[in-house]
Amino acid sequence: MVRFSLEHTAGPARSLHDRPIPDPAHPTIWWHEVTTPALVLGSSQPDATIDRDACARAGIDVVRRRSGGGAVLLVPGEVFWVDVIVPRDDEGLDDVRASMCRIGAHLCDALVAAAPGLGGHVAVHRGSLETTAWSSTICFDGLGPGEVVLDGAKLVGLSQRLTRQAARFQACWHTDYDPGTLVELLPAASRPSGGDLRPVATLDAAASAAVPELLRAALSAP
Repeated sequence: MVRFSLEHTAGPARSLHDRPIPDPAHPTIWWHEVTTPALVLGSSQPDATIDRDACARAGIDVVRRRSGGGAVLLVPGEVFWVDVIVPRDDEGLDDVRASMCRIGAHLCDALVAAAPGLGGHVAVHRGSLETTAWSSTICFDGLGPGEVVLDGAKLVGLSQRLTRQAARFQACWHTDYDPGTLVELLPAASRPSGGDLRPVATLDAAASAAVPELLRAALSAP
């Protein structure tokens, strides 16, 4: 049986994203708490899709992660973020879609254990990547394999980065979400209106705080 450990860290999003994976890697869940707001861009997202001056005026750091997708706004107290580190000796990592869905299923189980009322309302998206006119700019407007939906609205965003040592699955969801805050950080000439964006689901902070330990237990179960 593989036993996962749980580590709780806090700091700026830039340092949390840049945290190196140990060599050798061990099965670990990193529970990150951001201490300052940041707009995190996907690895290949064009810089022109955001307004850096607007970010500077709002006191929001601009960070680039090493996995793909659109921007995610991380606001302290309004977002929950966990990374799952799986060493490369796990043969299941060879199938990227299946491994994403496997992590998503464990997340789904942990979410329901933390908030039993979600039972029957949350599901893992196992289909193909669903894109919209804004999903390349705003991460939560798209839907990929392994991500979790609540009554059809995206709840958990999930990405994967594979290194020599391990796969790093990054999952986040919102405890509070106002799409207008992120939209204001985009160029004024190319901003969506609220009605243009897909709905995003949230999970309250109290239930969210129980998820990391429940996820650790689910991943460590025989």
